[in-house]
Amino acid sequence: MQYIIVLSEEMQFQKASERCFVSQPTLSMQVKKAEEILGELIFDRSVLPLKITSFGEQVIPIIREILQENDKLSNLALRLKGNLVEEIHVGIIPTVAVYMLPAIFSKLKNSLTNTKIIFEEMKSEEMIIALDQHKIDLGIMAGPHVDLRLESTLLYKEQILVYCPEKEGNILSLEELRGCKPWLLSHGNCLRNQMWEFCELNALVDNFQWDYQGGSIEILMKMVDENGGYTLVPENIELPEDKRKFLKQLEYLQSSPSREIIALFPKRTIKGPFVREIVMTIKRTFPSSSLENLVLLNWK
Repeated sequence: MQYIIVLSEEMQFQKASERCFVSQPTLSMQVKKAEEILGELIFDRSVLPLKITSFGEQVIPIIREILQENDKLSNLALRLKGNLVEEIHVGIIPTVAVYMLPAIFSKLKNSLTNTKIIFEEMKSEEMIIALDQHKIDLGIMAGPHVDLRLESTLLYKEQILVYCPEKEGNILSLEELRGCKPWLLSHGNCLRNQMWEFCELNALVDNFQWDYQGGSIEILMKMVDENGGYTLVPENIELPEDKRKFLKQLEYLQSSPSREIIALFPKRTIKGPFVREIVMTIKRTFPSSSLENLVLLNWK
């Protein structure tokens, strides 16, 4: 079953065999044997690259569940004896990780003893796939997201602000930004999608010859400092006072753009107590924005 899962992720026998530390013929033979037992093909070997059959699409999630339950059995005795160091894998979007991880790391270290927490930055789409494949135990991303297999918990709402030193005042309208250069995160970052939609950038004619699209808010802010323009940043980002003074509220129809940060985790998980402790720590650390006139932006 493990060979089948790895092959479904790599879609190449050579790479899968290297990950499983077996020869390619051994892996191929074992997968074929599993298919014979099941009476259906999981992989279509007649095409290149390798394809998963319709039967495979249905059976692979079941195999993942079986392997996960097997891990629970293996760890049960160790857990009861207190000899198990729990590993909690957490996926988190970069625009939240930049300020959240420094704020909660030491708190979690003190409250979750005998636990190893592994944070990994992911884009939202990657995170949903990782949750589906049981590669992470908890996902922290912008919502909303509805999946009947996952528990979705609102952590907090935060205002989205504009960083624009060249404009005066504490509140800016979209009209005031029309002639300014927008600096964007790279494709796949949800804050980019939110900025693109809210600032109506589809109609923008960009006369700049040079551009940068990256995954770091700090770099985007430096590009604004050096080249002018603006970028959007989350309310909770940690900034020195000389930069925070250039954060301005965006106003549109008496509303301000915001996003909700949610926690996603499987409804059935033996790691529930640890996941809930992480969720409660985040909620205690980051209260929701106090503003009432917020318009929620979708991340997709």
